[in-house]
Formats: sequence, structure tokens, C-alpha cells
Amino acid sequence: MKRPLATALFLVALGLLLSLLAWLQGAAPDWLRAWFHVELGFYALVIGGMAAALYYFIGRIRRRPDDIYVRRIAGVDAIEEAVGRSTEMGRPVLYVTGTEETQHIQTVASLLILGHVAEMIAEYDTDIRVANAYPLTMVLAEEIVRQGYANAGRADAHRPENVMFISPEQFAFAAAVNGIIARERPATNIYLGRFYAESLMMAETGYLTRSIQIGGTAEITQLPFFVAACDYAILGEELYAVSAYLSRDPLLLAQLKATDLIKAVVILLVAIGALAATFTGFDLGAWLLPPQ
Repeated sequence: MKRPLATALFLVALGLLLSLLAWLQGAAPDWLRAWFHVELGFYALVIGGMAAALYYFIGRIRRRPDDIYVRRIAGVDAIEEAVGRSTEMGRPVLYVTGTEETQHIQTVASLLILGHVAEMIAEYDTDIRVANAYPLTMVLAEEIVRQGYANAGRADAHRPENVMFISPEQFAFAAAVNGIIARERPATNIYLGRFYAESLMMAETGYLTRSIQIGGTAEITQLPFFVAACDYAILGEELYAVSAYLSRDPLLLAQLKATDLIKAVVILLVAIGALAATFTGFDLGAWLLPPQ
């Protein structure tokens, strides 16, 4: 489908959905109100729109995978170069999964990326050190690294002791990671996940040992430190897109594209709401999400 036609159809569908929402909130019959909380119709539209977008993108990506555009992320493209440098220098790669527990979304994203990095490291026949702040994160990371080596056909080269549990205490963890950097002098340091004040401490130590450093987090307050001290930075929500970027898995790409579509709709509604409030005094936000 041509892009102008797809855009036109999308805008028409959005207009129809907003018209349906207006009918639900203003003229819905009593029997419908008895069964459904029509004032929350906007949430239903968002959920339905997300489901429809996922269905559409999954089918499209499976039919024409090469047609899906994902913006290049320099920090991700640099991972292979950094692993190759470690191989040439005969020094390990240090991967830090962040300082949050396993259920945190940034830790989940970091562990997904770790699988791709481990497979790449196995293919290059390079050592890896994985630093974890929590025991469960270590268990999952060890299994992910093991699977990465198996995918590369080198399961016998995996060494479980290279995946380490250090400490959930913030600065004890930072001190231990700094010790690993100072003693083993890894050629590549990869920091992906949720970080706090320890981000600059670790990145500074890696800078002093002349490592290639790739840092990524969705914590806005810590991004400037990674930008300043690392060679490459993965900024904010790019962290969540990396797994889809590396694997090109249809389900992950569909989630990425559907989320971007919902964001575009939200941006459009914010712009419409700002214009409506400025020139007519109409509060679009209160109309979409009436007070309970």
C-alpha cells in the first residue's frame, strides 16, 4: 500500500474512532451504559488500536520483512566493532546488566541484548565477563550466555564463572565493577540497563583504561554521564528497540512499530488539543478522559 493512501486511511480511521467515542460519551443508550463504563471508552480505543496495529504489522513484516525501516542506532552498530577489537587485543568484554532487579523493564531489555552479544562473542572466540547486582539476574544471565554460545555452535566454550553476582548495594557493586575493569582491563565495556550515580564512576574507570565503552539507559538523569564518558550512547527508549534491531524478529519489530504508531497518535492528539484549547477553549483532554 502506498504511503499517502495508508496515511489517509489512518486519519479517516482515527476520525471515525473519535466520532464513536463522542457517541459513546454523549448518546449511548442506557442498556449500553449498564454493561460498559462508556466514560472509559478512550482506553478501550487505545487497547483496540494497539491490537489492530500489532496484527497489521506482524502480517506485513512476515510478508515483506525487508520493507520495514528501523533507524540505525550507532551504539548498536558499534558492538560488533568493539567485540572485534577485544578479540584482536586478547582482552575480555565486560557486560554490566544494570543495578535493578530482574522484573524491571530496563533489566529485561539488557538481558535480551546480552543474548545477541554472547552469540557474537562466541563466534569471535572472545571472553566475556557479566556483572550482575542481583542473584536472580545472574541466574538468568548465565543461562542466556549459555544459550548464546550454543546458538553459535560453541557450547563447550561457555564458562559459567564468567557470569558473576556481585552485590545489590549500589556503591559496593560499583567498586567491584571498577576493580574488574582495573585488574582485567577489558577492551570493551558495555553498560546497558538501569543505572544511578554509579554510572559515571564505572564509565570514568573504563575511560582511564582506554576501553571502548557503550552505555545505554532510560534514566534521563544518567544519560549525560554516558554521553560524556562513553564512546557510544544508547539513548532512552532506544534501549528497548535494540533487541528488535539486532534480531529482526517479526514479533519484536511489530511491537516496536505498533508502539511508534500509538506515540504518533498521542502526539497528534496533543497538537490538536493545544490548538483547540488556544483558539476555542475546548478541553480535549477532559473530553477524552472525563473525571471519575
